[in-house]
Amino acid sequence: MDLRAYIRDVPDFPKPGILFRDITPLLRDAKALDYTMAALTEPFIGQGITAVAAIESRGFIFGSCVAQRLGAGFVPIRKPGKLPWTKKRSEYVLEYGTDALEIHDDAVVAGERVLLIDDVLATGGTAAAASQLLRDCGAELAATGFLIELDFLEGRKKLNGVPVHSLVRY
Repeated sequence: MDLRAYIRDVPDFPKPGILFRDITPLLRDAKALDYTMAALTEPFIGQGITAVAAIESRGFIFGSCVAQRLGAGFVPIRKPGKLPWTKKRSEYVLEYGTDALEIHDDAVVAGERVLLIDDVLATGGTAAAASQLLRDCGAELAATGFLIELDFLEGRKKLNGVPVHSLVRY
């Protein structure tokens, strides 16, 4: 299935000069969504993944489904101020600003094999910050998975050799 047909380009969002890849049409189409979930899950079947971590907010859509399909737990990585328990924090630079992520400090345990899922790999700052949070909790980051990868921004370089699985690459 050609997932590009379900991804809409929105120029100048969230600010001038940014070309936003809108996945709303993909989410709306049941067959495209099911295909996406299966394609994100397939490479990790039988890989001993015990938890799937995903980054707020669109990553939650994909990560929770991948976790369910793998028979693994789900770990939310959220924006600051959203988690009620003790947490770890990591700040990072985005393509269009700065931000931070947080995780409960007991969300994963030492040695646990975790798969990190998000919708887009762009500059790699968000994924690198999430990866660091998982490592700070003692987890083994087994791999990462993304619906979209923007190759020209070279985000995978910030993941320091962690395997990257992307369904659509621009």
